[in-house]
Amino acid sequence: MSIAIRPASAFEDVRTLVGPKSPGANVCWCLSYRIPSKLNNELRGPARGAYVAELCRTDPPPGVLAYDGDEPVGWAAVAPRSDTSFARSRKIPHIDDLPVWSLWCIRVRPGHRKRGISHALIAGAVEFARSHGAPAIEAYPIDSGGAKVDVTMAYAGIRKNFERAGFTHAADTTSVLAGHPRVLIRLDLR
Repeated sequence: MSIAIRPASAFEDVRTLVGPKSPGANVCWCLSYRIPSKLNNELRGPARGAYVAELCRTDPPPGVLAYDGDEPVGWAAVAPRSDTSFARSRKIPHIDDLPVWSLWCIRVRPGHRKRGISHALIAGAVEFARSHGAPAIEAYPIDSGGAKVDVTMAYAGIRKNFERAGFTHAADTTSVLAGHPRVLIRLDLR
């Protein structure tokens, strides 16, 4: 298996990974941390997909996709922290004024898990941020201490996977996801 990581500029492929089965559904579309809460609550049904389609046409696009051949099998959301709700978070601290990028969502399609795709997505997101001039990249994964994490809540990633990619603990947070604390980890790209 050879996994390729590409910028998330193909909307239909992004839809495959984060869109709903029913076009009118109000699923996250990986917008919850990307846009202000008020706008997130106002965008309903198809308007959510239309917003993401517009993001896919921007530079940089909203993240990276993993492909097995031509099939999209994974997604990672990555953007400048200043463009996300993490810039205003009271639960996830700022550790300095460096214009870091945030990596906050990793999704691998069912049937493709346990094949190293999340590791490829982390590496691809790091390279994507680096190629766009990011001096560092942060993530806010779950620190489960080895306990099993429900797959639907594992979107934030697992601390050990980021540590394998070279990220190091930068700060504790007061954020909790699926009953597990989240930590702020960082990889310097300078």
